[in-house]
Amino acid sequence: MERNPYFGADFFNFFLVFASRIWGFATGTLGWNDLVSDEIQLLVLSGIAASSALVGTFLVLRKMTMLANAISHTILLGIVLAYFFSLRNVESIEGHGSGALHVPTLLIAALITGVATAFLTEFFTKALRLQEDASTGLIFTTLFALGIVCVTVLTRSAHIGTEAVMGNVDALQKEDCWLVFLILALNSILIFLFFKEYQLTTFDPALAQALGFSAMGFNYLLMVQVSATVVGAFRAVGVLMVLAFITAPVLSARLCTHHLHRLIFLAIAYGVTASLIGVALARHFLTSYDLALSTGGIVVTVLGVLFLGTLFYYLFLPQRTQR
Repeated sequence: MERNPYFGADFFNFFLVFASRIWGFATGTLGWNDLVSDEIQLLVLSGIAASSALVGTFLVLRKMTMLANAISHTILLGIVLAYFFSLRNVESIEGHGSGALHVPTLLIAALITGVATAFLTEFFTKALRLQEDASTGLIFTTLFALGIVCVTVLTRSAHIGTEAVMGNVDALQKEDCWLVFLILALNSILIFLFFKEYQLTTFDPALAQALGFSAMGFNYLLMVQVSATVVGAFRAVGVLMVLAFITAPVLSARLCTHHLHRLIFLAIAYGVTASLIGVALARHFLTSYDLALSTGGIVVTVLGVLFLGTLFYYLFLPQRTQR
C-alpha cells in the first residue's frame, strides 16, 4: 500500500502537500486510485458542505431550521429500521448477515421519515392548532427517542448506531464519495430548476399562492432534499452534526451579503473552507500531539469559529461597506 503523503505533516505542511497533490491530479500524474484518506475526507466533507449550503440557504431564509433540526434527528428512525430489515432480508436469502448498508433502501426510508416528520408537524399545527414550535418539539422528541430505542434493541451487534448518530469520517472509503456527490448533483439540479419558485415562495408566499405556486408543496420538496442531504452526510458526520453544515455557513454568509445568489456561493465557500481547515487541523493534531481527534467535530468547531469571526468583523467594522 502506498504510504500516505500527509503522514507526519503539520498544519502548514499539509497545505504544501495538498497543493502538490492537486497539481498532480490536474496534470494527470495522479488518478482516482491514488486518493488517500485525507483527500477522501476532504472530498466527502466538501460535498456535504456544498449540498447542505444549497438547501440550508432556503431553510434559514424561511425560518425553518427548527424543522430541519427535527428531520436531521428523526430520520435516524428510518435509517435504523431500513438497516434492520435489509439485514434480515439478506439473512433470509443467504443464511447470514453481511452487515452492509443498502444505500437506496436507507435513502427511501429517510425520505419517508423526513416527509412524515414535516407532515405530522404541519398536521399538529393546523388541525390541532398547536404552536409550530410545540408541534415540532413533540414530533422531534418522540420520533428521535423511538429511533434511539430501535438503535439499542435492533442493532446492538452492529456499528450502525454509533455511525448514524456521530458519524465516522476517518473510516470513509472512495466508494463513499459517489453518494455524497449524487445528492449534491440532485440538489443542484432541483435548486436550478425551481430557483424562481423557491425564491418567490420564500420571500412572498402570498404572491406565490396568488400566482398558482404552492408554498406548502415547495416546503415538502425542500424537506425531501434535506432528508436526502442528511442521508448523504450520516456516514461522515452523523445525523447530529449535519445541522451545523446546514445552518452555520449560511448564517456566516448572511452577515456578508443580502443578495441570494451571493449568499448561496458564499455559504458553499464557508463550508468548503471549514472542511479544508478541519482536515488539516486533524492531521496536525495527530502529527504534533499524537491526538486522533474527530475530524467531523473539528470541522463543525471551525464552522462556529468562522461564524464568530465574521460576526466580530461586521460588529466592529468602523464603516460598513455595501453588501
